Amino acid sequence: MDHPPENLTIGAFAKAAGVNVETIRFYQRKGLLLEPEKPYGGIRRYGSAEVARVKFVKSAQWLGFSLDEVAQLLKLDDGTHCHEAAELAALRLADVRARLADLKRMEKALSQLVVACNTHHGQVSCPLIAALH
Repeated sequence: MDHPPENLTIGAFAKAAGVNVETIRFYQRKGLLLEPEKPYGGIRRYGSAEVARVKFVKSAQWLGFSLDEVAQLLKLDDGTHCHEAAELAALRLADVRARLADLKRMEKALSQLVVACNTHHGQVSCPLIAALH
């Protein structure tokens, strides 16, 4: 059963946004998403703008932005704050690059330890375990 895009229940809204209902409620508690007024004796309704906002949040999270950073980006969403948004993105990029460098160091160390483990046989101390001590 299809719902008009401006008349979604929270369940239909969550489905349209690709999240679960608890995610919607969590975003409302965090201030990332407004909770619409509840009509007397009725249920809250959501529209396409709210769906787009949740998709924005999820896209930003996928890029590694924290929810606090997402909140900052949402405040800059009028299109006139590109410089400020770029500064946030530059900080995120620096963090990603630092994590990549850490992962490369970890990969190198683990690769060397795996090779060392595979070349030592018998009653020799395990190079991996020894390295961790």
